[in-house]
Amino acid sequence: MKKQFVSAFAAVLATAALALPAAAQNVAIVNGKAVPESRVDAFAQQLEASGRTVTPEIKAQIKNEVIAREVFAQAAQKLGLDTTANYKNQVELARQTILIHDLFDNYQKTHPVTDAQAKAEYDKVVAASGGKEYHVHHILVASEDQAKSLIAQLNKGAKFDDLAKKYSKDPGSAANGGDLDWAAPSGYVKEFSDAMVKLKKGQITEAPVKTQFGYHIIRLDDVRDAKLPKFEDVKPQIVQQLEQQQLTAYQQELRSKAKVE
Repeated sequence: MKKQFVSAFAAVLATAALALPAAAQNVAIVNGKAVPESRVDAFAQQLEASGRTVTPEIKAQIKNEVIAREVFAQAAQKLGLDTTANYKNQVELARQTILIHDLFDNYQKTHPVTDAQAKAEYDKVVAASGGKEYHVHHILVASEDQAKSLIAQLNKGAKFDDLAKKYSKDPGSAANGGDLDWAAPSGYVKEFSDAMVKLKKGQITEAPVKTQFGYHIIRLDDVRDAKLPKFEDVKPQIVQQLEQQQLTAYQQELRSKAKVE
């Protein structure tokens, strides 16, 4: 009898030991249905991905939220709300959203931007700058005739800043007398930069410069060696930019190859 009791007690302990890990994986049991710990972990990961720190207090709030969701979801199911067309459409949209997110995330993980790619992009920007930065003022108007009239006024002694404040259509610089501050030639459209780099300090374009924005009168104030940031300082931004470019190209490739009828 004693031997049988010991054997039975050992069996109970073994069963309990096997059950402990499974029970530990559940946050709660709601109306007989297990709520897995993985749901809490998923919520916590989303918060951490958004930059928030998941403290024990927040983890407890997440747990309560997960349990509440299960309670409410069960109530909705009892009413048959999980059989409606709206529910099915929303579930499908959510499914697609998750899959698309994972697809793009997987692409970026398997196609990382290399240091060589980032450096090549940096070198391209440096080369485009020409090693120089230009400080210019400009007046932007809609017609060539108006631009010629303003140039004539400037030649007679009118102040550039005053005319810019009164007539320029560029909202970003008009209030400052047309001041565009320091920038590399690559920062402007080609027609503008081509005319700008030909000027001498203090010189104003003799004829209006036409671009997609209208007609410009440009005054070159000064030229200096470009003050470019070091590669290491801008590498994260360059990598992010290249990642987005690669992802956009991948999306376009998938769409071009898809058979859409």
